[in-house]
Amino acid sequence: MLTRKQQELLFFINERLNEGGVSPSFDEMKDALSLKSKSGIHRLITGLEERGFIRRLPHRARALEVLRLPEKPMPRTKPAVASPASAPAEVSPRFKPNVIRGDFRNSLPGRPASNDAEAVALPLYGRIAAGLPIEAMRDNSVTIDIPASMLAAGDHYALEVAGDSMVEAGILDGDTVIIQRCDTAENGTIVVALVDQQEVTLKRLRRKGNSIALEPANPNYETRVFGSDRVSVQGRLVGLIRRY
Repeated sequence: MLTRKQQELLFFINERLNEGGVSPSFDEMKDALSLKSKSGIHRLITGLEERGFIRRLPHRARALEVLRLPEKPMPRTKPAVASPASAPAEVSPRFKPNVIRGDFRNSLPGRPASNDAEAVALPLYGRIAAGLPIEAMRDNSVTIDIPASMLAAGDHYALEVAGDSMVEAGILDGDTVIIQRCDTAENGTIVVALVDQQEVTLKRLRRKGNSIALEPANPNYETRVFGSDRVSVQGRLVGLIRRY
């Protein structure tokens, strides 16, 4: 559920709070994790907050509260400088994302229409969480059966949602979302967005000039704005499945 960097930061914050009751500064967190900029710490904190591990206390500088720790922590190692090439190694043993390209012959243009009761096996990528590009998660071992009527033309994949940042769009923690693979999307579309080639998140896309805003659907989370060169679309939301 957490990347190695997210877990390293969570335990560092928890240790400092236990030692002195004060959370570390962004500079201290950056140095502890051997990151080059504080923007990386901001992304990690946002990811931890969205997943319910920490919260920011209002009206207090540097005020963070650890709400919970992972049930099965990864082995602690000395933090290393992150790089795109090493990013896949940061995935927790508990979180095994799965990605393959599906075969959607029944939904391609020119093919006979599929019966509504017919099921198509889609690759299930795992829980969508900050940490890895979609393409870095390929594993053909896990699929989920989806009604063929939910699919359009092109490639699709499924993701399990982690966190509550999109609850007002009807997307809850633990839901399975169906994503149509694409690299562009209209304003207001809920997309899988890749930020800085490192972080994958499910948010509503807004473009204005050379900026891209990724909007949550929960007032407890902030809208994040990036330069257009920092965000790439990995797919758009086309369906949702919920188990009760």
